[in-house]
Amino acid sequence: MFSSITADMLLAILPEIALLLLMVVVFVADLVLHGKKSPLPAWITIGGLGLTLLATIAFAQPGAQPQLLWGGMLRHDWLAFIFKVIFLFSALLVTLLSVGWQKLWYKGEYYILLLASTMGMTLMGASADLVMLFLAIETTSIPLYILAGFVTNDPKSNEAGFKYLLFGAVTTGIMLYGFSLLYGFAGTTNLYGIASGVAASGVPVPVMVGALLLVLVGFGFKVSMAPLHFWAPDVYEGSPTPITAFLSTASKAAGLAVLMRVMLAAFPSIQPEWQNVIAVGSALTMTIGNLIALSQHNIKRLLAYSSVAHAGYSLLAVAAASELGVLSVVYYLLVYTVTQIAAFAVVIVVSNVTGSDEIADFAGLHRRNPMLALALLLSFLSLAGIPPLGGFIAKVLAFSAAVQAGLIWLAVVGVLNSIVGLYYYLIVLKVAYLDEPKGEAVIAPSRPQAATLVVSIVLVLILGVVIAPWYNWAASGAGGLF
Repeated sequence: MFSSITADMLLAILPEIALLLLMVVVFVADLVLHGKKSPLPAWITIGGLGLTLLATIAFAQPGAQPQLLWGGMLRHDWLAFIFKVIFLFSALLVTLLSVGWQKLWYKGEYYILLLASTMGMTLMGASADLVMLFLAIETTSIPLYILAGFVTNDPKSNEAGFKYLLFGAVTTGIMLYGFSLLYGFAGTTNLYGIASGVAASGVPVPVMVGALLLVLVGFGFKVSMAPLHFWAPDVYEGSPTPITAFLSTASKAAGLAVLMRVMLAAFPSIQPEWQNVIAVGSALTMTIGNLIALSQHNIKRLLAYSSVAHAGYSLLAVAAASELGVLSVVYYLLVYTVTQIAAFAVVIVVSNVTGSDEIADFAGLHRRNPMLALALLLSFLSLAGIPPLGGFIAKVLAFSAAVQAGLIWLAVVGVLNSIVGLYYYLIVLKVAYLDEPKGEAVIAPSRPQAATLVVSIVLVLILGVVIAPWYNWAASGAGGLF
């Protein structure tokens, strides 16, 4: 059996192998420490993720033609590769943000769960089979349920973990029923064989639409698409803030990667129908997210509803069902990941000093730490889509994909929602720059947190100014899918 394993097959799962080995190393280190408070597991995780990211970029790049490997369970293409890089980079930055977070950073099991979830995401991005996809989703989700409720002596964290588990289990069950229908219709679980199997069996369009809606329940939950967004605010608020950052970036990106691949590979026969469903979902998602964010007083809840709105902008590009649409989603997620992590880094630093996540506690931030206030300014303006930051280019590409696909009404809804979004971002910036500070203590990040902020903000600027390399990279991902 092992003689049939080729170098291409091993390189395709290089990130997963490295993450598994890293989990073992962290586990052994935690056992050796015997419960002592030591930063060793954190630094092992940071170093291991950094090496895994570099090794993936250097050795795991796909060839010109996509490959189905490991019995057709995984597809090694540029889209899967780009998403693996996003997941690994997100996990690295979140781990850096965890350093100094007293309830997390000495806990070896915390890093093992984070690595396990990251491994599940890398498998989600490359899954080419319904069985593999389901296993990858569960490998991603189960550790996240635990991480959301990781702070056991905090009632909000307990509530977040329970709600996430309850709603996640229900939506996953509905999605799995949809998977079983697809297998029954097509006679295969391979994503790239379902379309031909369905065509051969002559399944009526209304029946396929029913299966589509069942599958979308699971995917819609992962990306916080309305009306399946209701879990996000409570879970984001109650979870430890580094985990909130991970949920709103890597987890959302994994859901969108799967959504694009499954829709385009398995449902080409009803493309107009699923385009309309996702277009309506996009409009509702961005509108609900932005409007409810206007009334928030807690910064984590505000960023939760902002995250819901940004899911709507991403779905706008998915609804285009074109190469430009997929390119737009990839570019959008590159920008959104670094921007959102920068925003949460500021939240973590401020809450560590003030002990609160209320927007009012950001009063006078520019006097207590001008550079931290500048990071908040740049990250929020990027989320609002203001040039020359990365968020502006990301939104332009998404709206262009919608217009190209004839969804002009959806692009208009997106532009109007961007204006609403700008308003509540400016409210927070007004508090940080114009209100009187509530204390005199300097708010200073730790070195790992400062490094995360610098890297994230620099990338936000680069993605908005130096566009061509990232655009070409995203285009490679889109081309690999099509």
